[in-house]
Amino acid sequence: MSDLPFTLDQLRILKAIAQEGSFKRAADSLYVSQPAVSLQVQNLERQLDVPLFDRGGRRAQLTEAGHLLLSYGEKILSLCQETCRAIEDLQNLQGGTLIVGASQTTGTYLLPRMIGMFRQKYPDVAVQLHVHSTRRTAWSVANGQVDLAIIGGEIPGELSESLEVVSYAEDELALILPVFHPFSKLEKIQKEDLYKLQFIALDSQSTIRKVIDQVLGRCEIDTRRFKVEMELNSIEAIKNAVQSGLGAAFVSTSAIAKELQMGVLHRTPIEGVVVKRTLWLIFNPNRYRSKAAEAFSREILPQFANPGWSQDVLTLAQKSIVISTLDIATSTSAAED
Repeated sequence: MSDLPFTLDQLRILKAIAQEGSFKRAADSLYVSQPAVSLQVQNLERQLDVPLFDRGGRRAQLTEAGHLLLSYGEKILSLCQETCRAIEDLQNLQGGTLIVGASQTTGTYLLPRMIGMFRQKYPDVAVQLHVHSTRRTAWSVANGQVDLAIIGGEIPGELSESLEVVSYAEDELALILPVFHPFSKLEKIQKEDLYKLQFIALDSQSTIRKVIDQVLGRCEIDTRRFKVEMELNSIEAIKNAVQSGLGAAFVSTSAIAKELQMGVLHRTPIEGVVVKRTLWLIFNPNRYRSKAAEAFSREILPQFANPGWSQDVLTLAQKSIVISTLDIATSTSAAED
């Protein structure tokens, strides 16, 4: 086989240009000069004998060949990173990296507590937390860029066969009111009382808003009848607005523990209704599972999970390890034959 017409450095440069939108910003992000980036791209195009960028516009646009190379290049770079992490694991958790993903609510209020506990036990392991939408997080797990993730939304259908999706915990959604609201003096309110309130909600296109509407719908609460007076783009902004007396809101109980303890928000029960959603643990069983990820799954995740969860997930994790071991053994035998 002839030499490959590209290097890993050239793939990294291609990816940086695609992400940054210009040769100059890509060079800055990689801490090299712009002429060096341009030269590498010219060499790459000459070696492949195809143009990779359309240089007619102000922003560096990939050609069809550029998109194709980028798609495969990202997979190659991901496997290289996976290889390095597998080698780091030989040090038996005296180093290495754990990359955890999360959707917005879990990443803001749950994962930091879990990571803090993990770092106390394994201070030499570098931990990264990637907080994005459920869809983007799921793709990161599928592509091997994230070890595992805890999300609250729906997994994209096209990833259902690529990921292991395990029911992890129940997240209760609470109705919060200003402490001086008349309903705050009541022990409980009725469902019909909800339609008398002014609500503050997340943007109607946000994943969390859609999940909350679906969960409330299963409790026979029609969110279309809510008087939504204001839409904000973060849970923190919503809590501050409720605290200021601008309306009511449904938020995760994990997001309001501090405010309830300080007495600046009131949590109001609804007669006969407990609003819960499922949090899901996702991981890719066909990707290498680092020792750091195994330790996190075994020692930290069970402390926040539903009863009986740990045995199920460890069985799945063990299955993936056995499959990987068999694959390696088979490859070795074939090479020896």
